[in-house]
Order: sequence, then C-alpha cells, then structure tokens
Amino acid sequence: MYKKRVKRNLVLGILFFLPVAFLLMLLPATHNYEALDIVKDEVPDLGNFSSLDQNVQIRLKDHITVLGIIGGDPQAQSISISNVKELIYDKFRGFKKFQVVLLATPDSKEKVNELISEISPFEPLEYFHVVYGSAGAIKGFFKGIKTENVLNDSNASTDVIIIDKELHQRGRLIDEGKKNEKGNPLWSYNTLEVAEMKNKLSEDMRILLTEYRQKRKGEFNSTIRRAKDLSNYEQEN
Repeated sequence: MYKKRVKRNLVLGILFFLPVAFLLMLLPATHNYEALDIVKDEVPDLGNFSSLDQNVQIRLKDHITVLGIIGGDPQAQSISISNVKELIYDKFRGFKKFQVVLLATPDSKEKVNELISEISPFEPLEYFHVVYGSAGAIKGFFKGIKTENVLNDSNASTDVIIIDKELHQRGRLIDEGKKNEKGNPLWSYNTLEVAEMKNKLSEDMRILLTEYRQKRKGEFNSTIRRAKDLSNYEQEN
C-alpha cells in the first residue's frame, strides 16, 4: 500500500511539474525571428498626391501600407484591385495603422469611383485610399521604389509594395520560392498571381505586423534586423 501511494504521488508530481518546467524554460527566450527585409530606404511620401477629400491627408509615414499604382485606366486594373481588396485588405483591415493606398491620375476619378463601388457595394472602405497626382508625380514616385515591374502606357503597374511606418520598402532580399543558384529578391508582389498574394504578400504582412506588435510590447530585438544584409546585398549587386 505504501509503495502504491508513493508511486501515485510521484506520477502526480511529474504530471504537475513537467508543464511548469516547460513554461519556465520558455520565459527567458528572446522574441527573435527573421524580420521582413528592408529592400529600399527613404521611400517618398505622398506630398505630390491628394485625396478627393481635401480635408483628409493620406500619408505613408506612421502607417503600414500596401501600395499600388493604377494610373489613368483603373478599369484595366480591376482584377488587381479586386485581389488586393479581397486577399489583403479584408484580412488585415482591423490592424492598427494598416492601410491600402492606390495612386491614380486626376482624369480617372470617375472611373475609380465606379470601380470602388463595384468591389465594395455594401460597405465603405475606410482604410482603402486612392490618391491622385499627375503622370509626372507617379513616375517620380515609381523611381523611388524597387520593383522588377515597369509602368505601362497608362502609368499603372500590376505589382504592389509594402511600406513600413518609417518609409522603408519591405520585401525579401532572397525569395526562396524563386529557383536559381543565388536566389532572387522579391521587392514587389504581383497582384495577378493569387498564390503570390496569399502565400507571400499575406505572410510578409503578418511578419511585419508581428514586428510592430512586439515593438509596442518592448519584446522586439532589433539587433537581428536587416541593415547589414541590405548593405551586403547592394555591394554584391
């Protein structure tokens, strides 16, 4: 009887202390992870662009932005815009300081309004903004970002980029999904590729939002960030 009681108490003790010991092991762990790369510093803000509401200033600074360029023919970009809305905006719109911004030319305002009504007929897109600037302003902004894509004849692109609160363009210095010996960068995301939107842009947004959440809690370790990697990458290229 005594041996059975000792054995039972021993088993109960192990069952109680094992989870506690596991939790204690986790406590000193640092919240380090491979944060989303900075692929370009000093992205220009939107000083050369304005919204329909002159009383509202849309800015990139202090926001986490997915930015696209729809130029002067927004209807031609309807699939891209719809994918951004359904796959990215709808997923992340509840996060603090998140926004989607599209750049367009002033002559496209009516078409933009029609398109926005089509993709969201029943609810306002509170954090989904379109700002307007000249073709020259769009080209000037485009020169200040990194992308393998080019502007088409209507000054539009099917790619979008991620911009953080400090006006850094974020992406991947090495995209493991692209197969070659060295590894290619992923500076921008093709909105016509649903798999890329779901598996890469969505995942990279999740990583960036996690970084800022950890910063607010004082848990993010900036010593592992990307400045050295960016410098090395630019020297190699």
